[in-house]
Amino acid sequence: VRETAETFGRTKKEIEIHLDLAQDLLPIEGDRSQLEQVLFNLYVNAWQAMPSGGELFIATRNITHEDMGGRLYKPKKGSYVLLTVRDTGVGMDKEIQDRIFEPFFTTKEMGHGTGLGLASAYGIVKGHGGYIDVESEKGKGSTFKIYLPASKRPLEKKSMVSSVLKGGKGTVLLVDDEDHIIQIGKDLLTAMGYEVFVASSGPEAIESYKQNRDKIDLVILDMIMPKVTGKEVYQRLKEIDPDVKVLLSSGYSLDGEAQEILDQGCDGFIQKPYRMKELMKAIERILWPSER
Repeated sequence: VRETAETFGRTKKEIEIHLDLAQDLLPIEGDRSQLEQVLFNLYVNAWQAMPSGGELFIATRNITHEDMGGRLYKPKKGSYVLLTVRDTGVGMDKEIQDRIFEPFFTTKEMGHGTGLGLASAYGIVKGHGGYIDVESEKGKGSTFKIYLPASKRPLEKKSMVSSVLKGGKGTVLLVDDEDHIIQIGKDLLTAMGYEVFVASSGPEAIESYKQNRDKIDLVILDMIMPKVTGKEVYQRLKEIDPDVKVLLSSGYSLDGEAQEILDQGCDGFIQKPYRMKELMKAIERILWPSER
């Protein structure tokens, strides 16, 4: 939580972040990359609700099922870790709150976001045996609460990813048709020190590369996009510049079309949602293979 908050804070200077993290937090069993995605989705959602800046309060503490009364669901008995993310943004009325976790529901105008960010967060939390709630009022901000079941297994200490993050040196073109992936990816890359261009469609990516090819060191290319696919974009980029370096990304595993693009000379593959450490290593492997 501390690491993702610091990464987000470095790229969103207009937001003041307050951390209140319990030192004796119980361990949970979970997929780190998926939980990072949940955190960034909540941060991006809060940022979008505070267009003129604001404050973001992030807290963690230990609770039990007895502290979770008054909900529409009946939580399983036991101990939980509670993560609270509260913003001072525009807030939501009851109608929006009731639909906020529905796939493809979005309050943004047409063409700006698919509304999958909070729906995917909901799915990930559910997949971890947890619960997610939202409390909000129009004009008074929003509070998201995530309850994750505590584990009885001993905690395995691991080093912080931030301690191994290497300063980026170069410029990346990030191509993805999902708004929240673009935002999260840009934040991660910026935090690593890279300059970032973004494109949300195949034609936009091709045009951006044409205009900035002398500056762009690497293209991170989403494989699954409407109209012009990642494969078509890759082939067009190779026509523009035979030496273009491309890291293919997809929510699916490496098979079929992804493998076909790699066989055509694509430089690497990373599965979404990607973690900071994995993304850093994938980029370094392509840009500076001699340093490995």
